[in-house]
Amino acid sequence: MRTSTFSLTSLPLFLFFFFFFFFFFTLKAITAKNLIPETCKKCVQDDPNLSYKFCVTSLQAAPNSSSADVRQLGIISMNLIRQNMTSTRQYIKQLMKNRKLDKFLRAYLEVCLELYSDAIPDIKQALRYYKAKQYRDANVRVTGVYDAPVTCEDGFHERKGLVSPLTKRNNDAVQLSAIALSIIDMLGSLGFKLI
Repeated sequence: MRTSTFSLTSLPLFLFFFFFFFFFFTLKAITAKNLIPETCKKCVQDDPNLSYKFCVTSLQAAPNSSSADVRQLGIISMNLIRQNMTSTRQYIKQLMKNRKLDKFLRAYLEVCLELYSDAIPDIKQALRYYKAKQYRDANVRVTGVYDAPVTCEDGFHERKGLVSPLTKRNNDAVQLSAIALSIIDMLGSLGFKLI
């Protein structure tokens, strides 16, 4: 007579492993889903000028962010900065094609174009440092990137009555940079102080 390899005594063991793996993978999915809001809460605590809603919306909109860990969210945030910088640079070039542009507006746009052009290689280098876990160097580069839209926007306020056509883009770049800096700080403080 042939004996069954599956007996009633192995049923509890099978059920234990089944439920263990079921809960493990369910917990992992829930954790990944909650990681963006939790990360953004921490980012907002680190920088009260950062918008929680902007942080969550930006990170959730990125592909693969729903399964990302904190380290991967840092990469995502820097890629978002790079996309913003590149897009804004192109937008400035488009604005400058207008021959009827006010001379002061054109001058400030030229400054902004230079700032954004210089920031693009910096964010690329920051990403390389970040991937190499050189968080201090990544922090320095992202801080430089953070300064570009701030300096750009401040320039428009130097002349009374001049309205910046880049306010939203500059604010988005600042917010994205603040997210990246907070994540770098979170990871960097696990091993050493950044400053």
